[in-house]
Amino acid sequence: MKFKNIIVLMVVALVMGTNTGCKKYLDVVPDERPSEKDIFRDVLAAEGFLYSCYAAIPSPRNTSGGIDLMTSDEIATPFEHEAASQFPRGNYSASSPVISYWNSLYKGIRQCYILINGVDATPGLDEATKIRYKAEAKFLIGYYHSLLMKLYGPVIIENSIADVNMPAKDFPVRNSYDECVDFVVSILDEAAKDLPVAPVATSEIGRATSVIAKAVKARLLLYAASPLFNGGGGAMSFYTNFKNLDGKQLISPTFNKEKWKRAADAAKEAIDAAESNGFVLYKNSTYTASSLPSNPVEKDLRFTFVDKNTNEVIWASTIPEDTYSIQYLSGPFVSNAAGGAAAPSLAIVEQFYTKNGLPIDKDPAYNYTGRYGTSTGPNGVTMNLNLDREPRFNAWIAYHNSKYEIIRGTTKETVVKFRKNDANGIQNRSTDYSTTGYLNKKGVHPLITQTTLGVNQQYPFPFIRLAELYLDYAEALIEYGSDLSLAKTYIDKVRSRAGIPGVDAAWAPIGGASDQGTLRSIVRQERTIELYFEGHRFWDLRRWMVAEPFGLKVKGMNIQGATDAEFFRVTELVFPRSFRVPANYLMPIPQTEINKNEALVQNPGY
Repeated sequence: MKFKNIIVLMVVALVMGTNTGCKKYLDVVPDERPSEKDIFRDVLAAEGFLYSCYAAIPSPRNTSGGIDLMTSDEIATPFEHEAASQFPRGNYSASSPVISYWNSLYKGIRQCYILINGVDATPGLDEATKIRYKAEAKFLIGYYHSLLMKLYGPVIIENSIADVNMPAKDFPVRNSYDECVDFVVSILDEAAKDLPVAPVATSEIGRATSVIAKAVKARLLLYAASPLFNGGGGAMSFYTNFKNLDGKQLISPTFNKEKWKRAADAAKEAIDAAESNGFVLYKNSTYTASSLPSNPVEKDLRFTFVDKNTNEVIWASTIPEDTYSIQYLSGPFVSNAAGGAAAPSLAIVEQFYTKNGLPIDKDPAYNYTGRYGTSTGPNGVTMNLNLDREPRFNAWIAYHNSKYEIIRGTTKETVVKFRKNDANGIQNRSTDYSTTGYLNKKGVHPLITQTTLGVNQQYPFPFIRLAELYLDYAEALIEYGSDLSLAKTYIDKVRSRAGIPGVDAAWAPIGGASDQGTLRSIVRQERTIELYFEGHRFWDLRRWMVAEPFGLKVKGMNIQGATDAEFFRVTELVFPRSFRVPANYLMPIPQTEINKNEALVQNPGY
């Protein structure tokens, strides 16, 4: 999909998005009826209201107030006072959820039903446009429900506009998780029938298409098949006693293998739809500026989604990046221009493969036991851990004495150094420094100029891209156990673009990879690497029921070290981390909602 001349959702979307109502049991905002008569007064007003239906979508690159981008164990910053940092600290509860989308998403759902019920009355709006608007609203209803399910598990299905004045005895209760899945699948399928396969104009980029609807369904069903929501994957479920007050089971504690088949089929349907409409893995970028990575594979990896002409991104947020977001936080420190604070953890650094495409602890050609020693690299002394790694590591992670491709005046790249008194070291700053002695490069446009405060390279940030669908499909095939060879084929599509050998070639020296357990480990590590810093790990470790590492303190280099001997020492950061089991596997429903609706049960552990 090409992202030229991006037109951001109209300002009226944000304005109108704050002036609508919802059921009083959801305690969102006042009744919308005084202004509803004007919503569909003409074609322009109807279009503005459609855009307002999109306004509840959370920004995927919200670094300070987003719930998933900065809140796993991938990145650590010194900004531990911000809302997002309270999640890895475990400082959230039902009475103080810190970040909650419960009300905003239900408000968005209500907006969509208002459009569906009223758009036909718009004077001058042609029939085809009415059908499309209603299809977009149905897509958003499905998408908003799917987000609620990621956050809270089983939720209240909103299948119409309910009376805001309903008596308390009629307040709805939570539907079972499986009921929620079926509802979302049904409405996404219904929406896809009337949605275009692609935006019909550049100004429509970011609006729903049938390909996007299929991709969202595929992700939903992948999550639904995962251990957290599928009987613990056949082992242990957290939710045996998770029931409504009437005894209705909310998440089945029984493993159902066929859910993986359903997920695989949905992923393949989405892949076929995407590929038949021109979506491909990003390769062979035409950028030739001297500031780019000299390795062509690394260059393509840096540009995978920051290139506005990418054909890999299926759906993206067109909201412009603000001044203090990813590119500011990730750029090497320059006073009043870049914070140099988005620091990858040692745990995530060690997830990337060796140059041979194997985990660092499994590659016989890699000196794993000596990884914390030092050697002289291309730009000076660095830790052995940073050498002989795969192209994605070099493209997305900046380490001591490595190149960071970014424009600073006449300088097209800089060699970053993170010892205490180095240009990119902590020095005497209390903010704007790398906490781990590493720095993120993913999502930073190599041609961005950072000499003054501001972002001069804008690009849509991905919600979904084709590489994710390939890995969705591979994971579902592996877990279903029906076609492990085909699963490897789709993993290899991602690995090939990353410049590393395929699964069979890489694992051959260490006994091969032909059993379900080995391939499960491979596809999970592949997701961790390929989807690094795109907001996935927060959810992946939860749905796999392996999120306990979120409770461990982050490790990195000794950034107070002024010499090589002092700096290259693995050090635990002082920032506290906490992860409570099973509570933190789901987010808490705001206690205000529980207090208002006595039939609404809270998630376990809160």
